[in-house]
Amino acid sequence: MTTTPDASSAPITVLGLGDMGSAIARVFIDRGHPTTVWNRTASKSAPLVEAGASPAETAAEAVAASPLVVLCVLDYEAVDAVLSSVGDAISGRALVNVTSGSPSRARATQQWASEHGAEYLDGGVMGDPPDLGSGQVMLPYSGSRTAFDTHEATLRELGTPTYHGTDAGLASVEFMAQVAVGYELLIGFLHTLRLVHKEGGDVAEFAERVAGSVSDYPALLTAIGEAVRDGEYPPDLGPLSVQSALMGDLVDHRQSLGVDSVRMREVKELMDKRVADGHGDQGFSSLSALLDNQQ
Repeated sequence: MTTTPDASSAPITVLGLGDMGSAIARVFIDRGHPTTVWNRTASKSAPLVEAGASPAETAAEAVAASPLVVLCVLDYEAVDAVLSSVGDAISGRALVNVTSGSPSRARATQQWASEHGAEYLDGGVMGDPPDLGSGQVMLPYSGSRTAFDTHEATLRELGTPTYHGTDAGLASVEFMAQVAVGYELLIGFLHTLRLVHKEGGDVAEFAERVAGSVSDYPALLTAIGEAVRDGEYPPDLGPLSVQSALMGDLVDHRQSLGVDSVRMREVKELMDKRVADGHGDQGFSSLSALLDNQQ
């Protein structure tokens, strides 16, 4: 039977004290956890030690201090370096790695943890260091269900945790996909601000109006996700035959001002293809049916 430790007193080790790692340690210290910290550059632990953390001279010593070990470093090269120095000291512990990286690296680290007797959770922090400790930070996890169930209450002190399955790579998929959506939205937004500026508009006022017009997007995104999953494409945003009629003007307008039109041209080409194939009554979500054929 799995024993869940008292979240209010569970000892925790934090390896890596950059901005995010330090913020993680600070939350645990402030919540009353006996917290052991280690960083390759030892001086970075000083503010946390002053706040009540216990410093460790080596990563292996830090790992030995707690049943729950949180690893937060720059990249997977640093992950590998830290874990190679820890070795079998990790045995019998839960290793929670919130370092950003690819699904394949997460799976490889899960394999390493298994070979060294540890339960492994891969995770991501979808927020900024100052926001840790609030429910507004999402933290996707995947890997050991035992580790998640045992330490969920403790991990919840950092933000809102979600569990995505025993495949350790799934949290990375979630993290990278959500970040990608944000960046793709924002780069398109920047290009559109350039268009507004070139036409003499006030970009700050435009941005404020856009912010007020996106309240329907959560429901739309959910509907599109369901349509793609089910392979059934109702006319979200209206039928493609109507939407496609506007795309030519959008592309021409951007090109006439020297504003990037790559994304709009892609949308137009996909819409034209779907309409030509007899799917003009379907919605925007149906463009996904063509994406597997793109390189």
